[in-house]
Amino acid sequence: MQTPAIKKIGLPEIHELQKIGKQTFSETFANDNSEENMNEYLKGKFSLEKLTSELTDSNSEFYFAYTDTKILGYLKVNFAESQTELKDKNGLEIERIYVLKELHGQKIGQILYDKAVQIAKDADINYVWLGVWEENHRALNFYKKNGFVEFDKHIFRLGDDEQTDLLMKLTLKS
Repeated sequence: MQTPAIKKIGLPEIHELQKIGKQTFSETFANDNSEENMNEYLKGKFSLEKLTSELTDSNSEFYFAYTDTKILGYLKVNFAESQTELKDKNGLEIERIYVLKELHGQKIGQILYDKAVQIAKDADINYVWLGVWEENHRALNFYKKNGFVEFDKHIFRLGDDEQTDLLMKLTLKS
């Protein structure tokens, strides 16, 4: 496969974002969660209204990893008040990195991750942080391999199910 390109996206790509978002979230979590909870989450988090709000937020950015013929995955980062938890101007949140399941192991997640770290460095951010479901061992291992350390936990609601996310941080400068 050719090396994927990365591009920042906006409202014109909302339908492609909705499609890749629903597909990759389902591929990642459907086997471990009820159909009802998955449907409720996908309906809310990937509605055109919700995505429009996120895409027009000046403190959130979305990026696609793609080739000439296909969107392979995407990245969402949040600055300042748009972060889901810490809301620290010195931190950057990686809210989402998702890659099509058929392409796992082909370094696309690493390319998206590297883009997030570069965004943080370019913005003179002190640290990058994120939340990962404690049962998502693949993601936990990926972030640990990239130098992240756990610093807290929070509850993530998927439908009526309360799940524990581990909050992890990578310090870029002290």
